[in-house]
Amino acid sequence: MIIPEFKPFVGQHCETTTTGSLLKQIGIELSEPMLFGIGEGIGFLFWRMKTMDFPFIGGRVKTDKITENICRNLNLKLELKETSSLKKAWKNIEEPIHKGKAVGLKLDCYHLDYFTNKINFAGHYATMYGYDENYAYLNDTDQQGCQVKTSLKNLALARNEKGPMSSRNLSFTIEKTQKLPALKSIIRKAVNNNATDFLNPPIKNLGYKGIKKTASEIIKWFKESKDVKNEFTTSAMLMERAGTGGALFRNLYRDFLKEAYHLTGDQYIEEAYQEYKNHAQKWTYISTLFHKTGETQEESYLIEASNILLELANAEKETMEKLKKAGPKE
Repeated sequence: MIIPEFKPFVGQHCETTTTGSLLKQIGIELSEPMLFGIGEGIGFLFWRMKTMDFPFIGGRVKTDKITENICRNLNLKLELKETSSLKKAWKNIEEPIHKGKAVGLKLDCYHLDYFTNKINFAGHYATMYGYDENYAYLNDTDQQGCQVKTSLKNLALARNEKGPMSSRNLSFTIEKTQKLPALKSIIRKAVNNNATDFLNPPIKNLGYKGIKKTASEIIKWFKESKDVKNEFTTSAMLMERAGTGGALFRNLYRDFLKEAYHLTGDQYIEEAYQEYKNHAQKWTYISTLFHKTGETQEESYLIEASNILLELANAEKETMEKLKKAGPKE
């Protein structure tokens, strides 16, 4: 059963690619940066637990939130389904596909046939648009080939995996039930909400406070690491190439702000766009320093990265304060 009129969405980040794919099926076509921006997606997270091989550095809001924010801001109906039953989990995707409706899935990419770099990450997303006796057919990010397939057995394993960021066989569909609001007003609302969250993190691991904390934590990490080469080169790859769009999602947000300025003409958004061009370059440089740290095992590269992180914590805070001024107009 393959949806014949399925239109693939080509994107760099898994959740925006998946949501963009579902929106495309109902006649809503927005760029990936715009989806990331109105999904209030930019953020920061430094997370370290004893059960983790090494700390995780993330540059977006938590999993599932981007899709929820997009649907809320566009007045769309998001239907989420979770279950611990494998039989019901399959039924939750089989039924909509037989009605010609593609389904968003949350997965652990470790089990997917087309992923060659085997890392457990249970916060991955893809769109399923069909299946046969052996395979599921998916729309995934461009770096994976956009339209790919995986065995039904491995799909079930990927959906049912446990661990950080996982869900219970999560699947979702999106429907348009009313007229879309004006994009200009959505943009203003989204940048205000995103900036508010970034400036007011509930814990010091998040937002601009998280960036500041990371500056000292990476030095501790280096001193305690049992495998500097693998941990820091892998972290560099995750920041720059693992579906982030480069620069730990800052490239995507930069491009959103550029598009948002052209639509709104807002001076604060234009200034924020110029500043995020600089922020993005610095994040790419940090990933380069992480890679050099891993390759050489020299602490000096990490000390330089730490100093840049302190600068970025203040710089991104100031940019977000500027975006607060571009909030909804009465």
